[in-house]
Amino acid sequence: MATRDLLFELGTEELPPRTLLALSLALQEGILSGVDTAAIPHGKARGFATPRRLAVQIDACAEFAPDRRIERRGPPVNNSFDSSGAPTQAAAAFAKSCGVQVADLERLTTDKGAWLAFRGTEPGAATASLLGSIISQAIAALPIAKRMRWGARTVEFVRPVRSVVLLFGDDVIPIEVLGLKSDRITTGHRFHAPRPIVLKSPKTYESQLRAAKVIADFGKRRDVIRQGVQAAAAAAGGTALMEDALLNEVTALVEWPVPIAGHFEQRFLSLPREVIIATIQDHQRYFAVEGPDGRLTGGFVTVSNIQSRDPTKVREGNERVVRPRLSDAAFFWEQDRAISLDEHAAKLAGVTFQTKLGSYADKTIRVKALAETIGQRISAFGYVGRAAELAKADLMTAMVGEFPELQGTMGRYYAEAQGEPAELALALEEHYRPRFAGDVLPTTRTGQALGLADRLDTLVGIFAIDQRPTGTKDPFGLRRVALGVLRILLEGQLDLDLTGLLHQAASLQPVQRPGTADEVYDFIAERLRGLLLERADGTTAEMIDSVLAGRPRSPLDLEARLLALKVFLLRPDAGVLTALNKRILNILRKAAPGYNVDVDAAMLTEPAEIGLHGVLGGLRDTVTAAVAEHRYADALRASAGLRAAVDQFFDQVMVMDDNLERRRNRLALLRGVQEVLGGVADLSRLPG
Repeated sequence: MATRDLLFELGTEELPPRTLLALSLALQEGILSGVDTAAIPHGKARGFATPRRLAVQIDACAEFAPDRRIERRGPPVNNSFDSSGAPTQAAAAFAKSCGVQVADLERLTTDKGAWLAFRGTEPGAATASLLGSIISQAIAALPIAKRMRWGARTVEFVRPVRSVVLLFGDDVIPIEVLGLKSDRITTGHRFHAPRPIVLKSPKTYESQLRAAKVIADFGKRRDVIRQGVQAAAAAAGGTALMEDALLNEVTALVEWPVPIAGHFEQRFLSLPREVIIATIQDHQRYFAVEGPDGRLTGGFVTVSNIQSRDPTKVREGNERVVRPRLSDAAFFWEQDRAISLDEHAAKLAGVTFQTKLGSYADKTIRVKALAETIGQRISAFGYVGRAAELAKADLMTAMVGEFPELQGTMGRYYAEAQGEPAELALALEEHYRPRFAGDVLPTTRTGQALGLADRLDTLVGIFAIDQRPTGTKDPFGLRRVALGVLRILLEGQLDLDLTGLLHQAASLQPVQRPGTADEVYDFIAERLRGLLLERADGTTAEMIDSVLAGRPRSPLDLEARLLALKVFLLRPDAGVLTALNKRILNILRKAAPGYNVDVDAAMLTEPAEIGLHGVLGGLRDTVTAAVAEHRYADALRASAGLRAAVDQFFDQVMVMDDNLERRRNRLALLRGVQEVLGGVADLSRLPG
């Protein structure tokens, strides 16, 4: 089987650095998916991504897709020939559509009859003829939030496209992509090698670009940057702080990385560490340097995109750029501390949280009330109310206005500066945690209470104004907010009445909409369901649903019920009890209204129903007490004692008796059994 290497490249203006890697992976996946869908055999696939190009290379692609066996069924035989044996119009039309004569058709006989049939082989399409469609579909599916037009063109892409390369072996495959015709010409480094490069073949792509000062492989370029930055930092006597997000972004900004170390004045080290890092890292895309003692040294490493003849001037230029940014930060630091956090908080009345939900000052009042309730229940006394009053104050500071990512962190620093207690100050920062998946959680009770109250107020408020997430749209990040609530409760082992807190939060909202608290409970429960299924500890969706059916008051309570249920299901008779519960529930669902009454013992006449009533009476208090004390395993074990009596009842008693009063009494008896069996979980939702 003849094969060739395949190369596709889009040459563009500078692509968005934060989405470059995602675009590259999506393009590779899209093209590879198209090749696989066409069943074209191929070897290894690789993606390339630099600020000015996206490319995909696939080794050893077959020149033709494999031949395909075809089998088509035509009209029934008895409708295919007339009385003289001549083909009917239906048979002739079918043969023509298959490209053969009627005599060449076969007969397919089954137990349902006989049909004319065609069996043949369709030659595989040439790979070159399929590439245009495959590439167009892959480009159309790229995750681009905003597309743009350029010049007089009507096509759209994330950035203007300047060239298209499509090589299959040594040959150019002529296609049109985004208004440009494919060729074998690309470009090297914008400054070091600006002349066009004529690509010889896919195999030479990476080496030809490297010779033109472009490291095309994103991963290789990232490794070069990591090693170079750490070497530059080590030469300066420290270690570079290298977050993956920053490393990826810098990798997406350069094609020929050249690390250069620099310094800023020691006076700026009096600023909070987070402020310096935000200035150096988030705003300038430099790597801060810390010493062996873990403190910042005043050094940084930047990554240039050119090999300068005079690195000293490049370093001095970078130092000149960072100095005014740090000077601004120092000014904000002094200016913000000139007034108290209370004065900053007073300005929140002029900032809208959400049009229908009022200002941040209004939100602060709601959060304070809710946080104090939570604080009382988790023994977070003393600081919760005051912390709630100051929680959003730093939003009005100049520092957070310049560095929004420092909200909470600056609140802690400013609270410490004005002499607030350490736990209160820390809570101002902690109540934002977790900010993202895997982030640390609040460590103080005050931070936990404040973080929960803030999130619950947001969830309930946004649901109250009917702005809940839909599909993939979640403009308020409520899924992340709900997961934050769950992590604080579960990992913090806080057994709080979530249902009650949601109803309190709903009562505090300026918009009152019936059912809001229950909707938010269901929303949080769905997130909890996903978290529990991710644990891969044998928990099934049916187990979770059976416990959720009772709407446990807290996530910890649900966990406890789930653990007891999993142990219970190991019993040999668990399946029988589950089946009995389903049978009872089906009977109750089908019954006419009116059975929801207390059992009249005087109306019980059959030995089996009298026996069941006696067993139920003896177990009800035991199970109820065990559930009330959260001894769910004991409750389930006790409820299993109903099995024999229920079996005997169904064997000997006609539930749907013709006598309406007797029927209602027996249905009421079954309702009592169902309540005891379902005290921990709705067993009817389990398989079996």
